[in-house]
Amino acid sequence: MALSDPRGIYGVHSVTPYNRKTGEFYGILKVLNGSSLNVEGSLVELMGGSSKFPWAVETGELKVEMSLKISQFEDFLFELFLGKAPTQTSAEAAGNVSTLTSVVTGVLNASTGIASVSAKSGQSASLKFAKYVIKYVSATTVDVYAASDVDAARGTDWAYQTDLLKITASPLTVTASTATEIPGTGVEFTGGSGVIALVAGGVATFETRPINSGVSTVRIGGLANQTMPEFGAIVIAQKRSNGEMTELDCFRCLGSGMPIGFEKNAWANAEIKVKAFYDSAKDGVFDLRYVKATS
Repeated sequence: MALSDPRGIYGVHSVTPYNRKTGEFYGILKVLNGSSLNVEGSLVELMGGSSKFPWAVETGELKVEMSLKISQFEDFLFELFLGKAPTQTSAEAAGNVSTLTSVVTGVLNASTGIASVSAKSGQSASLKFAKYVIKYVSATTVDVYAASDVDAARGTDWAYQTDLLKITASPLTVTASTATEIPGTGVEFTGGSGVIALVAGGVATFETRPINSGVSTVRIGGLANQTMPEFGAIVIAQKRSNGEMTELDCFRCLGSGMPIGFEKNAWANAEIKVKAFYDSAKDGVFDLRYVKATS
């Protein structure tokens, strides 16, 4: 009888985390640069006397660590490794303009300042992915600044006027109970109901989003309800040409931390370290399944 072909594991197909309590899948990771499970053992030597060699050797602790090398950033990763599930918003057919928020008192005021900002009718196509600052110029005028020009050319565009990121060529006048357009942004602000009297140093800010198919937002680092949950994970190797398929099911995993890269002309990559450990209900750490399909 001839020897069988050697069994091998080739590539990686997917990693699927799942909820340990409900068994439901969080989602699937398929844009992977690698996923490995390292079972690291130790050998404990008995040393003593004048011998330069061990009298005995026994096996010590085993540690199981998974390395996930990913190039996709799904919402569930933020929940598993940074402790907070993002809030998802359905498609916004007209884009979105956030509420005007005061940073330094003096610009936002329902009576004597700017009462609100909103999308200008018919200008939704010019709403950009941007954050803006409105700053006092005089008792009745303001200038507007933008944090980035990454989306400035959408619809009617705007351009920076100064190195301080001002986008208004000349100050805009705030008029009582009247809307004033911020050129190129798709946004207008409305003056307060009384006599306009802006206060020197006043600053307010708002954000806009373009027409979109969905939005995800998350704030990381809060003190309340931000803990990394335990999860299970199924790792599948690439299907081989001879029909071999290999699966790892790690019953109980925990990870903490996730790099988020912004590199020049490159896709973001992240390597996440995950510990796999004993599940008393299943009396084990992981299962390995192998099959060689015949058809």
